[in-house]
Amino acid sequence: MRTAQFYRKLEDGKVQCLLCPHLCTLSEGKTGKCGVRRNVNADLVSEIYGKVSAIHYDPIEKKPLYHFHPGNIILSIGSIGCNLSCSFCQNCDISQASVPGFPWLKDYSPDEIVQMAAGHDNNIGIAFTYNEPTISYEYILEIARLANGLGMKTAMVSNGYINREPLVRLLPFMDAFNIDLKAFRDDFYKVQTGASLSPVLETLKILNEAGKHIEITNLIIPGLNDDPAVFSEMIDWISAELGMYTVLHLSRYFPHHKLTIGPTPVDTLRDLFALASQKLRYVYLGNVASNRGQQTRCAECGELLIERAGYHTELRNITPDTKCNKCGSPVQNLIL
Repeated sequence: MRTAQFYRKLEDGKVQCLLCPHLCTLSEGKTGKCGVRRNVNADLVSEIYGKVSAIHYDPIEKKPLYHFHPGNIILSIGSIGCNLSCSFCQNCDISQASVPGFPWLKDYSPDEIVQMAAGHDNNIGIAFTYNEPTISYEYILEIARLANGLGMKTAMVSNGYINREPLVRLLPFMDAFNIDLKAFRDDFYKVQTGASLSPVLETLKILNEAGKHIEITNLIIPGLNDDPAVFSEMIDWISAELGMYTVLHLSRYFPHHKLTIGPTPVDTLRDLFALASQKLRYVYLGNVASNRGQQTRCAECGELLIERAGYHTELRNITPDTKCNKCGSPVQNLIL
């Protein structure tokens, strides 16, 4: 265990966690909604500092990050727990787990993680993923600081449900983010995730203002967040607030955890893909057994720039300084 950052002491031995918008108030021995930050003797502690549930060298496209060093691998680590309780969670075996109920956790110090990342050929850095990284705040902050000092790249796959102060403190050590924007209605967030929409939008705006590389994933669930009118509102917001070159991944849902709705029809994904592409230049499809919707093309002339087949990626007609080889136009929001 490690004493947590971002909390305050209250009367009667209680503490209030200030890490995320839930602002959980905890009596002695209780954990927050994340299940891993606990009141111990009137102090807030992280039960998962140094605790890793999964560690792999992954293609960076698997995060998914399509416009951040495409074709490279990145050491990817995760722990357990989440500050959301999504009914449709695709990683519920670790996101809804607790330390006592998950005996497969392994101990890695921040130094050990960074040494693993540095010791593998062609590895560009470290990605915090699998479960919600922000609830391991103290751990990922230390790893990111060490990695940053060695010139490694750092990336995070997150639900974006974090308060401004801890997020801003993390930003100097983090290069890229994929944020799950689960829907564009607050009632969806409240019913299906136990959270709210506005803090996620605020996180996206903070990241954009800080000049961080942002990609967004939207898991499309039939009947819950696939209404074209609401979807269009989301696309309008992304275009207006983050820019037309923001990368958007539309991912196919499959039944999992508590939600038993059938899989997303591929035609629905393609319709929303076409709708999003009217305002955004880089829209991709995920969890679909087809290479259609995975290629990067020049926003000006349509030339194929990056070809993907599953997690195999090849740079085609693009220069080292990210320009289209055919028309010479710069490719916006792409880091090679």
